[in-house]
Amino acid sequence: MTLVLSNDEVSGLLAMPECIEVLEQVYSELARGLCLSRTTSECMAPSKRPDAVYALKSMDGVIPSLGVGSVRINSDLLTAPSEGGRMRRVKVPAAPNNRYVGLVFLFSSETGEPLAIFPDGVVQRFRVGATNALGAKYLARDDSSSVAILGSGWQAETQLTGVCTVRSIDTVRCYSPNRERREAFAARMSRQLDMAVTAVDAPEQAVAGADIVLCASNALDPIFFAPWVEPGMHLSSIKRPEIEPKALRRVDRLVVHTHDKGSTVLTTADLQDPEKAAGKGRAAAEEIDFQTLPCLADLVSGGTAGRRSDEEVTCLVNHMGLGLQFAAVGAVVYRKAKAKGIGHDLPTDWFTEKEHP
Repeated sequence: MTLVLSNDEVSGLLAMPECIEVLEQVYSELARGLCLSRTTSECMAPSKRPDAVYALKSMDGVIPSLGVGSVRINSDLLTAPSEGGRMRRVKVPAAPNNRYVGLVFLFSSETGEPLAIFPDGVVQRFRVGATNALGAKYLARDDSSSVAILGSGWQAETQLTGVCTVRSIDTVRCYSPNRERREAFAARMSRQLDMAVTAVDAPEQAVAGADIVLCASNALDPIFFAPWVEPGMHLSSIKRPEIEPKALRRVDRLVVHTHDKGSTVLTTADLQDPEKAAGKGRAAAEEIDFQTLPCLADLVSGGTAGRRSDEEVTCLVNHMGLGLQFAAVGAVVYRKAKAKGIGHDLPTDWFTEKEHP
């Protein structure tokens, strides 16, 4: 049988510590060439909405030690509005009932059969939060106790949960441009983490004196700047443009998520990638050669050193995702769902065939 799960079911199965644990194992294997992740590909074309483009994105990975491979597919309408003078990447929930479309297909690497199908939303947030938590585990000071988080959207929650899993945090300050959203985020996370999360009125208030600074936004422009860098600070981003290049140059130990050169983006002849055209997002910080920097797999496997002193400024730039993250976290979801009898079974014969493909 092939298991079908909802986001609500996935959310009830996942916990941040086990996501961090499985990704730590997988990055160590990746450094030794024992698992695989394919470069993300994205096909972009005009849509009927004048303010949006259609994007079909896929990424995949295979992890033999877990017995799985996965494909993650997104079918998106993308817009690039400006707010407060900054361009943002915003997906439009244009499917029926105002919904997004992102699916993960988990396969057995032993038999080839489809094991599970589930939406990508919850897994997406957990795999990014766990990845950046690994960066903090290896790069942040052991005595780090204060966090600044820039952003209060759908990625911010797991970013904060992840770092609180690997460090004993007792102080959190949150800033995002929308007062109502940042205050709601602070109240929700205060309850969830059982600590005071304080919403502040300016990013400088959040980052001043923070041991760890988490960038968790949908901005396509920098939100963290060089004058804010302090000795001993650990910086973290979930996309390439969030930390301005001048700030990155002040970092003593800079690690990137992967040496993958970036998504393969194809466009129709009548469309130019809006981020590339604006020199933002994927096109940001091109003056920094990420290929010469150590990556997270090097850090986790011991191939490169982590923090060497309390005064060093460290940083993880999580500039792109990897398909193997969905295979790793998906394997955890599938194992727990089967053990707990959660989800809906469909005949595997519906997804397999006798005809030679």
